[in-house]
Amino acid sequence: MYTDFLIVGQGICGTFLSWYLQQAGYSFTIIDQPQANTASKVAAGIINPVTGRRIVKTWLIDEVMPFAQEAYTALGASLNTTVIEQKSIVDFYATPQMKLAFEKKYEEDPQYLSLPADLYHWHALFNYDFGYGEINPCYLIKLQNILPAYRAQLEQQQLLREELFEADQLQVRPDGITYKDITASRIIFSDGIAAAQNPYFKNLPFAPNKGEAVWVEINDLPTTHIFKKGFNLVPWKDNIFWLGSTYLWEFDNDLPTPGFRQFAHNWLLQTIKLPFKLLDHMAAVRPATLERRPFVGFHPQHPAVGIFNGMGTKGCSLAPWFAHQWVQSIKEGTPLDPLADVKRFQRVLAR
Repeated sequence: MYTDFLIVGQGICGTFLSWYLQQAGYSFTIIDQPQANTASKVAAGIINPVTGRRIVKTWLIDEVMPFAQEAYTALGASLNTTVIEQKSIVDFYATPQMKLAFEKKYEEDPQYLSLPADLYHWHALFNYDFGYGEINPCYLIKLQNILPAYRAQLEQQQLLREELFEADQLQVRPDGITYKDITASRIIFSDGIAAAQNPYFKNLPFAPNKGEAVWVEINDLPTTHIFKKGFNLVPWKDNIFWLGSTYLWEFDNDLPTPGFRQFAHNWLLQTIKLPFKLLDHMAAVRPATLERRPFVGFHPQHPAVGIFNGMGTKGCSLAPWFAHQWVQSIKEGTPLDPLADVKRFQRVLAR
């Protein structure tokens, strides 16, 4: 069979890339092995306009966030499901220094920040000593709705093969590829951390890190906000919340650890004034990069082989933006953002 694009992976990157390719009139087939602990499935799905202890704007956020809002709204309409909700983050200050840093940043640039009129507003539900600020707007992406709904659509259209990609079955030519019985003009790897072992892209500066999260049942806690005090407590479904996450740069495997579960339990005891029940515990490895910039584009030596990866913790915001930009580049020849274009590693990829 022939298809324009063979895409490996159906996380949030593979989902948006294939969606925009289809809108542009291209055909595709996706290969994806079902796996519970992928980065897209374990992630909370937060689009936060500021980041870090210095509360700086996230890269490209002024352009990316409104685009993401429109993209997810359109995707949700096509899937007939809710996939995006606007929230604000209640950021409890863990130390007096963090309070001062937030207030200083608010004075410098209040675009996404606000200070509450009542510092004790959340005292009935949370333990906190130094007050809080709010980050608004943020978006909560319902990955738990998007990925299965889009997958069902792919299956209905016979565009999905649920199988493990076998690298030794791939034959690459300058003008196309062959994989088993599939002939395609190009193949694109959107397969998360697996790309770090890909023979075409293994020299890229991936910086994988492991994150863990627990799902916890908390009755009577409002789902109107995301609550942050070191960890994020994120509305998931009904009275179930996602709590996480860690960033481990050294790890032996991608499995959940008893240590994190105990740490999360202690955090809940110290932070929440409501009864809670731990329901689930998962871990995944994020395909982050040393530069904290994604890998987008075709291999400089092998133009039929591409990569759409390396979004790290910003996959929900960057995936629609760069998927749309890349499809435009494919169709119209417009340039990719040089900070994301994989050709910036031309020398590394030539080794």
